[in-house]
Amino acid sequence: MDRTSSRTSGDPEKHESSISEASASANPSPALLLDPAMQKKVWRKMDLWIIPVVTMFYLLSFLDRSNIGNARVAGLQKDLHMTNKQYSIALTVTYVPYIAAELPSNLVLKIVGPNWLLPTMLTLWGIVTALQGVVTTYEGLLACRFFLGLFEGGVFPGLVLYLSFFYPRLMLQWRVSAFFSAASISGAFSGLLAYGIVNMDGVGGRRGWEWIFILEGVFTVAFGLVSFFLLPRSPAHAHFLTKEEKEYVHAVLKEDGATGKSEADDNHSWTEVIKAFKLPQVWILSVTLFFDGTILFGLAYFAPSIVQGLGYTANRAQLMTVPPFAVAFGLAMVGAYVSDRYRCRGYITMFGSLLCVIGFAMFLGSNRQRVRYGSLFFSIPGTYLVAPTLSTWNANNAAPYTRRATAIAIGFIFTNSGGILATWLLGNLSPGPAYKLATRVLLSFSALMVATAALNTWYLWNENKKKAVIRGKITRDQEKPGLGDRSAWFEYAL
Repeated sequence: MDRTSSRTSGDPEKHESSISEASASANPSPALLLDPAMQKKVWRKMDLWIIPVVTMFYLLSFLDRSNIGNARVAGLQKDLHMTNKQYSIALTVTYVPYIAAELPSNLVLKIVGPNWLLPTMLTLWGIVTALQGVVTTYEGLLACRFFLGLFEGGVFPGLVLYLSFFYPRLMLQWRVSAFFSAASISGAFSGLLAYGIVNMDGVGGRRGWEWIFILEGVFTVAFGLVSFFLLPRSPAHAHFLTKEEKEYVHAVLKEDGATGKSEADDNHSWTEVIKAFKLPQVWILSVTLFFDGTILFGLAYFAPSIVQGLGYTANRAQLMTVPPFAVAFGLAMVGAYVSDRYRCRGYITMFGSLLCVIGFAMFLGSNRQRVRYGSLFFSIPGTYLVAPTLSTWNANNAAPYTRRATAIAIGFIFTNSGGILATWLLGNLSPGPAYKLATRVLLSFSALMVATAALNTWYLWNENKKKAVIRGKITRDQEKPGLGDRSAWFEYAL
């Protein structure tokens, strides 16, 4: 990315304008690149056609993976005669194939086509979700959780990578947060939905928790089939864009560094996979994502149980989980806007992490019901603010395509490894209602997120200083080709 685009104001419209000016200079033939009306129209079209679909994808993914927490409160564990240890094993079984699928899925996404791969995964995990509603044994639940993880494994890294096909780097977090906010929405929606569905207890001879799985799974399958007709493969295949608009998007992304300087740069390469594993920023953020993944999935799976442990009835606990997740949605969207506008991924991560520190300190330091419930309004919004920020930050600072796809997958492997730890921390090693050991660990992880985010911010800032010196000594044409994000003209997002 050249100096014109790197110094862009955070205002989205100004940013789009500066990018288009740089693109026009690189490829001056399309006069439309300097047209403000064109800029607004293109990004508005993209937001209207792409974001709602990927948002629904992630909402259903998170809902279908975490609704076991609502089913547990509604009687799943009791009816299948499961111990706390067995419940943790069931959650862990989900993550093993989930983690294994993330990197291969991202590497083949462009080859198979996201318009085929993502809807196929969605449809298959919807079938598995529904089947959880007919299991009668613990072993049957384990089988379902395994295949649920296998089919869902590539969805989140795949969606982040997919959005990077359509949007330049400094416009990406708001869009990632828009679909990741579906996770917080699913947390709120899951509680409301479970509250209504459990009242179907006895209908058709089935328990309320069984209907949670069946109804949510059937809806996922239906949307999965429809989504085959909704997702374009790339901007070049987007039926809602005109030829001129497609050329505009392609020029913007190429100048931004989201695509390679040539088609060959964006082809699959095992060399680029290896280079992704050598990026310091990828490993710093992966460690941070491990911490956040532990917190995120711990709260996603156990929030209903935590609230029930405060003395609320099972049905009341389902409803009481809604407000903290609703606040998380609002904060994530505000944080995304600030992060994109002021280019401050690191500071937003640190702020969200501090909210988690406050929340877990409140829960650990008080036995009062109101204080402990109030702590969820810090810890849940904090972690749901950090997660999309980290995901975008990771995607922003790796190029070309294969290196970026690998970096994203590495980050999510660590995130979901944190999910495995969370299932044991809160499920067996530190049982409720106090969750003392778990709270201490999560408090420590929150503090470490502040430190690692600060370290990554400093590292990227220092690298940008070195690149500025190089730009003063050589021209862009003199630089060795194929450097990707290591290019002096690729400025890291802070």
